[in-house]
Amino acid sequence: MGRPRAFDTGQAMTAAAALFAAHGYEGTSVDDLVTATGVHRGSLYKVFGSKRSLHLTVLRDHLDHEIRPAADAIAALTDPAQSLAAAIASYDGGPAAGLLLLAAAERAPHDPEVAALVAEGVTALEDALRPSHGDAAPQLASTVLGTRLRMRAQPRSKEN
Repeated sequence: MGRPRAFDTGQAMTAAAALFAAHGYEGTSVDDLVTATGVHRGSLYKVFGSKRSLHLTVLRDHLDHEIRPAADAIAALTDPAQSLAAAIASYDGGPAAGLLLLAAAERAPHDPEVAALVAEGVTALEDALRPSHGDAAPQLASTVLGTRLRMRAQPRSKEN
């Protein structure tokens, strides 16, 4: 029988998610993950298998705990202005899209599993906007996500 795990998997995933959301998959090294999580390299590999597997796990968790709850809140709004404002607040200024957008731009073109998870996230936003915006939902979702991507591309000041 092996030793019990000496770290909290959820805390490690939260730290990894923050790194991947800030720096992307390619911009996050295993050494960065070790430092941020406080988990030794061997333990990370034992639990998650690889950096890619950790990234996929974090992205799935992001869908379940950030994207879908945000989409559910948006879908509950029947007023078009309110639902669009909620989408903008959740995706443009909130945590829901950061990791999703970086995964879409950086990994989805090269990794079918990431592409499938990104598609789930985009579809969740489209479906959330559909009750209040009908056939315009996909266009509005693209606008919200595109605006967020443009915001990410802006140079950041030293204070940010």
